[in-house]
Amino acid sequence: VQLVESGGGLVQPGGSLRLSCVASGFTFSSFAMSWYRQTSETEREPEWVASITENGGTTEYASTVDGRITISRDNDKNTVYLQIDSLKSEDTAVYYCAKVRRRGFFSNYLSHDDHDYWGQGTQVTVSS
Repeated sequence: VQLVESGGGLVQPGGSLRLSCVASGFTFSSFAMSWYRQTSETEREPEWVASITENGGTTEYASTVDGRITISRDNDKNTVYLQIDSLKSEDTAVYYCAKVRRRGFFSNYLSHDDHDYWGQGTQVTVSS
């Protein structure tokens, strides 16, 4: 299994980014996917941001997400996306995509332990 994120970078406040995560090594369309972010190297675990079911029909977002973030997927491309609009300095973080451990499993809150594979992360820095 391999998850490769891209799309991060340095963005001014108010800008937008679309992060991508290309998956391989498993049947992508059979598993829910999630995005996490880690804002500080001192944090124990990345913060859950959003999840999406295997067919993309249902999405869930962390309560801390204020409507500026959208998760989506394209199963033909084995890719999950995270659109972040109206970027703020507090969005600065390393963003990771993660594969849900169990085929067909989804919940309105997926814990860190519900995931078994993680990408290497892509850095998003919001600064003027």
